[in-house]
Amino acid sequence: MSSVFNFTFVPWFRSVAPYIHKFRNQTFVVGIAGEAIAAGKLHHIAQDLAMIQSMGVKVVLVHGFRPQVNEQLKAKGHAPRYSHGMRVTDEVALDCAQEAAGQLRYEIEAAFSQGLPNTPMAGATVRVISGNFLTARPVGIVDGVDFQHSGLVRKVDVAGITRTLDFGAMVLLSPFGFSPTGEAFNLNMEEVATSVATALQADKLIFVTEIPGIRIQPGQPEGEDNPIDTELPLAAAEKLLAELPAPNQPTDTAFYLQHCVTACKNGVERSHIIPFAVDGAILLEVYVHDGIGTMVVDEKLESLREASVDDVGGILHLIEPFEKDGTLVKRSRTEIERDVGNYTVIEHDGVIFACAALYPYPEGKTAEMAALTVSPQVQGQGDGERILKRIEQRARAAGLDSIFVLTTRTTHWFLKRGFVLVDPDWLPEARKRKYNWNRKSQVLVKKIA
Repeated sequence: MSSVFNFTFVPWFRSVAPYIHKFRNQTFVVGIAGEAIAAGKLHHIAQDLAMIQSMGVKVVLVHGFRPQVNEQLKAKGHAPRYSHGMRVTDEVALDCAQEAAGQLRYEIEAAFSQGLPNTPMAGATVRVISGNFLTARPVGIVDGVDFQHSGLVRKVDVAGITRTLDFGAMVLLSPFGFSPTGEAFNLNMEEVATSVATALQADKLIFVTEIPGIRIQPGQPEGEDNPIDTELPLAAAEKLLAELPAPNQPTDTAFYLQHCVTACKNGVERSHIIPFAVDGAILLEVYVHDGIGTMVVDEKLESLREASVDDVGGILHLIEPFEKDGTLVKRSRTEIERDVGNYTVIEHDGVIFACAALYPYPEGKTAEMAALTVSPQVQGQGDGERILKRIEQRARAAGLDSIFVLTTRTTHWFLKRGFVLVDPDWLPEARKRKYNWNRKSQVLVKKIA
């Protein structure tokens, strides 16, 4: 095995491992657009979901069938009808939906039953169970439009789905529901997935869709200056949704976003919109820090806070590479444990991605900011500025007039943020006695009063 492979694999596996641990025993509801299956993506999606399930995640899979129903309608010479972003399901459309649902359920179950040969899940047994887990009611007449056999979710059999998941099986749901009298209703995949995720209080709702996510500037052309917004706090998502026109088709920005917002407002902490066009999109979204699509969260996942003794290991892991290359002065575990109350950290899903320590020198009404470190994985995203602002707030709250840093490599970063170079003789006497004249660190000061 080549050393190059070792060099790339080991850091990658270490970066993924915390997410594997975190998501074990969590519940994901995954809504897959029928367009993904029509585009031939089912095999790889099944492989990825099987891997996720093998790592202890409980999976509820909801499939769409919009293009499949339209294909059936076309074969019968019947035009599809939509209103308010929903299908108008007459008798012909209901028959087509039933045929399409049966065919897709067969294809999905077959995809999980073939043992996934020549894949990482070769020989794995994935039990897929479907059933009448949904009770539905008619949409009725809206603005003069009779939706006939189109329905909405009335009730989710939470106990039945939970027992099935606890049994170790994957739950498969078609966008179909039945009334207590046995009447069948064609449902909307997105509404089914959202209702199920809410009823289960799932940890994630993931839509695998035709669109890559929500762009920073919705409606504007894609490009480097208009990338995907990888994380939308719920408040920002609601504000954006209020500014967008009502969606009529899945490619409209608000189409999936409205369901993500609904889920997050009703207790699902994270909702995702990811593209089926990218191979492995689910894995990239779930197990990579910044993901690949857009995640709507009911609160900012990155927690900026003061450190506790439980963070010592994470801080050591973060700063160790920078100590080895000489950017930071080496600190022992004992030293960090002793001073952990001085540290501020940014933590994401249990992983420390940035830190800095504040050491006051009250006699000089100043304090040293030390060990400012940002993980290479998130550099350039503003975490350094966020840590700096918090350190300034802590120093100001302590009644200090300035903060200073000693650095050999990052002088320009601090100069751009309001620090000025001073002579080492400026340092408080207690700090000057510990100054390493051989290291020749530059001293920079910032007034905060």
